Amino acid sequence: MTPECERVMDCLEGPLPPDLASHAAGCEDCRALLEGFHALAAPTAVRAPPTIASPLHESAPLRDASLIREAKLEETRRKSLTELAAAPLPTPWWRDALVLLVTYLAVGAVGLVLVGRHGMLLNSAPPPVVAAVALLIVAGVGGGALLGVAPGRKRWPLGLVALGAVGVALAQLTGRSGVQVRPLLTGALGCMGTEVVLSVVPLALALVLLCRSAYQPVRALAAGLSSAGVGLLVLHVHCPDGAAGHLMLGHLLPWVALAGVAVFIRSRLPSRTFAP
Repeated sequence: MTPECERVMDCLEGPLPPDLASHAAGCEDCRALLEGFHALAAPTAVRAPPTIASPLHESAPLRDASLIREAKLEETRRKSLTELAAAPLPTPWWRDALVLLVTYLAVGAVGLVLVGRHGMLLNSAPPPVVAAVALLIVAGVGGGALLGVAPGRKRWPLGLVALGAVGVALAQLTGRSGVQVRPLLTGALGCMGTEVVLSVVPLALALVLLCRSAYQPVRALAAGLSSAGVGLLVLHVHCPDGAAGHLMLGHLLPWVALAGVAVFIRSRLPSRTFAP
């Protein structure tokens, strides 16, 4: 389903703009959607059986096409009514958010246990600073998850998400210990790999949940930053390297890159939404 198809779904209850009408005329999925929606709009209306014109007025292929179209409409209506009967109410959005947050918590706990075999809290910055930055990352992770799946607003401003990401990045750099433990490239590659591995499961789950609604880049970006923030949090409390170059290259760069990957993948996944 393309973005134009989703715009057609948003305009089902009224006349389509010229550009969407042109798209719908050439898109088989949109034509089937429009025909099914119009059929469901008046389910009690009794449609006259398709009349077969005489050979002098209508050819056999046209009659067959008319019969096939009527059969498809009836099948669409039957499937829609069956689905509505099985799930007449939508799943509450907070369940998706809760599943996402619980997954984040589980992956973060497992990550801390795995990387902390030789010491879990190795950040040598002052403990109050470490705790404050960790709480800010946790707030960003939770806020991004809610922003990604909550239906409160149709559009979220990009500036709000960007401001939160910049705030987390500045907090990381401001609260660094300044201690360089390993060479820049060696240490950065190790932290990059850890962050990517810890982000696979949260990112995959976030994409699955995002596909339950129409594609919105800002929501995908917020969910991507949120899911990758799990690995960022683990690295923050565990990594002993507090040099600015290491934090930017090994912690913040993969965090932002993974969020971009989430937006890219989501833009190419179909939306599984049945809302008009």
